[in-house]
Amino acid sequence: MDHFADRLRAAPQSRLQRAAAAEALALARELARRAQLLEDPSAEPREMPDAGMFAAADQITVAGHDLALVLQSEAEVQEAVRLVEEAQKRAGV
Repeated sequence: MDHFADRLRAAPQSRLQRAAAAEALALARELARRAQLLEDPSAEPREMPDAGMFAAADQITVAGHDLALVLQSEAEVQEAVRLVEEAQKRAGV
């Protein structure tokens, strides 16, 4: 996740506009949703706001670290890693 965030920070604006920022936001939202559900399964997860393409790297970093704090099993860790790897491939960074 940190590697993906670093790649986003280094990406040119044109790459962010094409799809990378949108893919990062979608990942951040999913990671945040999963963290919220693990913390309080009975509550409705709140959606992470779109803070703009230049904040996308920070959003996945925050959401990823939040999720890492509440993961409970190796399987959950592997699933989170898979999500990040797939998002990075789709983002093309």
